[in-house]
Amino acid sequence: MAFNGTWKIDRNENYEKFMEAMGINVMKRKLGAHDNLKITIQQDGNKFTVKESSNFRTIDIEFTLGVNFEYSLADGTELTGSWNMEGNKLAGSFTRKDNGKVLTAYREVVGDELVQTYIYEGVEAKRIFKRD
Repeated sequence: MAFNGTWKIDRNENYEKFMEAMGINVMKRKLGAHDNLKITIQQDGNKFTVKESSNFRTIDIEFTLGVNFEYSLADGTELTGSWNMEGNKLAGSFTRKDNGKVLTAYREVVGDELVQTYIYEGVEAKRIFKRD
């Protein structure tokens, strides 16, 4: 339940390089790096409700650990995959529908921060959030 709460983006590490590896054009990368993302997470056992709001969109996502679901990134990239718990962190494995390549994501609470790590084609990026 440590994930519960509202988290506001504080800083990014290597995020533009990650977006470039994902094939996101330079204009969308510049906008994406400054999206003012806010995430609200509510966990109830194995069920999660996540609300993502940014300058570009607001989306509600519901998922159950270990159950595949479909999701589209802000740039329109469509994915299918699932989240699982690995110790105290959420570990996600998502396959792109357009090219079959895998995007790995992790969410973990470190101190008073929510750290999201993304790995795609060997490029790793982090987005660090503070409780709002």
